[in-house]
Amino acid sequence: MLQTHVYKIASGCEIRADVHSPAGGAERRPGIVWIHGGALIMGSRRWLAGWQRDLYVRAGFVVIAIDYRLAPETKLPAIIEDLRDAFAWARTEGADLLGLDPLRLAAVGHSAGGYLTLMAGHCIDPPPKALAAFYGYGDIIGSWYSRPDPFYCRQPAVSAEQARASVGERPISEGDAEEGERRDRFYLYCRQRGLWPKEVSGHDPHAEAEWFSPYCPVQNVAPGHPPTLLLHGDRDTDVPYEQSELMAEALERAGVEHEFVAVPEGDHGFDAREDAAAREAMNRVLRFLQRHAG
Repeated sequence: MLQTHVYKIASGCEIRADVHSPAGGAERRPGIVWIHGGALIMGSRRWLAGWQRDLYVRAGFVVIAIDYRLAPETKLPAIIEDLRDAFAWARTEGADLLGLDPLRLAAVGHSAGGYLTLMAGHCIDPPPKALAAFYGYGDIIGSWYSRPDPFYCRQPAVSAEQARASVGERPISEGDAEEGERRDRFYLYCRQRGLWPKEVSGHDPHAEAEWFSPYCPVQNVAPGHPPTLLLHGDRDTDVPYEQSELMAEALERAGVEHEFVAVPEGDHGFDAREDAAAREAMNRVLRFLQRHAG
């Protein structure tokens, strides 16, 4: 069963969540806040793969696929504010609307959604019961993001004028619903110039590294952090495999329960295809979520 709700209005921008619920039953169910990728620049709640959604729902979870305001029109602190408000809505008004147990919420995200999932471990109070990050990242100012990227530099160059023409000025929260916009051009420009941290935050990572500390999950792992599942393909050309290795090391140092699923020959978005590797990864996710939040 699908319901769509506006969980927040900010600067005139309606921010929505699609809620997918199991049929029947009067008991309160555990929930998953599902967070889409797209480099915080593009994408929407509709990026949730149907086969993955169905697995979560059949396992008894209420799935809350959220939008959030997108960069560069909206900067990182406000995006994190949307993440907090999505959890707050799910635990209050949303819980009553959806038959949700507010004490059994997990977070699942992919790529930039994986980053926001990892952020939820220290910026949501109380934190989710469990986190599952597909090819997420904990360091947003490392050279992989703050310097020109060799992989993207092999693609045709995007000029500043082309990049700016693909985004606007007013806040939006559904990047793939903007007719005529090609927000991927802006992302490519950022990766070719090493400008992603600056464009998304409004701050210079080279001159203001300390400003970014609260927004780097790898720097904020501490005892009490939620159990965390990391999944990453070792052939990822967008988010380096090392990003999940660094997160796993930080979790280990803090004594946080975690699992790291390395996907041999897996590329970025390895789970988009419903193949054997993706099915095995989803089985690991379901077992992890059922153990900690189910």
